[in-house]
Amino acid sequence: MRKYFSLMSLLIALTLVLVACGSNNNKDEKGSSTSKTTDLYDTIKKEGVLKIGTEGTYPPFTFHDKSNKLTGFDVDIATEVAKRLGVKAEFKETQWDAMFAGLDAKRFDMIANQVGIQPDRQKKYDFSDPYIESGAVLIVNKDNNEIKSFEDIKGKKSAQSLTSNYGQMAKKYGAQLVGVEGFTQAISLIGSKRVDATINDKLSFLDYQKSHPNAPIKTVDAESDLSQSGLMFRKGSDKLVEAVNKALKDIKSDGTYAKISDKWFGEDVSPK
Repeated sequence: MRKYFSLMSLLIALTLVLVACGSNNNKDEKGSSTSKTTDLYDTIKKEGVLKIGTEGTYPPFTFHDKSNKLTGFDVDIATEVAKRLGVKAEFKETQWDAMFAGLDAKRFDMIANQVGIQPDRQKKYDFSDPYIESGAVLIVNKDNNEIKSFEDIKGKKSAQSLTSNYGQMAKKYGAQLVGVEGFTQAISLIGSKRVDATINDKLSFLDYQKSHPNAPIKTVDAESDLSQSGLMFRKGSDKLVEAVNKALKDIKSDGTYAKISDKWFGEDVSPK
């Protein structure tokens, strides 16, 4: 009988220990599930630094000037946003191919690099409100009065990067494609009248025109469906995105955006 009671006592004791352990585990799980992780925006404010991913090799948006200083439209906008948040902008230069992975790995808090707002990207990342928009323009020699619309380049020579969207667009309109390495080469061929036209980015045209006001070129048609770019964040950065959107709104309303835009493009390129 004593043996029986001893065994019963041991079983009861073990049961109490297991119940106690289970209770502690539940408490720990509950504690961990209800404990608040530090919000990214709060961390940025506490540390006083907004880490920004950018290429540094993509003029006029993000590049190095003659003194090797990082500059550009996106750099100016991001710096002003950080200023409005009350923190310092710290740029982390990264190749485009590694840009998104760097954001995923938390090397930086935000990307400022003309990232187009596209549905497939919005599934994985958060975006600010659009801060710039652009679209295709048709560029010809200033003496060319024959080409007035995209449809008029059918059978004409169009200088294009053959694998680009603009190259495919020129092909769709029936142009004879002449391969070039980039925008500057295309403009050179138009200036010397070795080609008739090029379809290219409006912002690239404005940038070139700003630094080459006497270039013998003009735009004769423009795409109505414009693409918009935004500052990009990891999913779940709601508080930071909200603060950045307010900063962008304030930058536009007080005229700061217009000054930055005029500096780089000679006109206001904000989304209408």
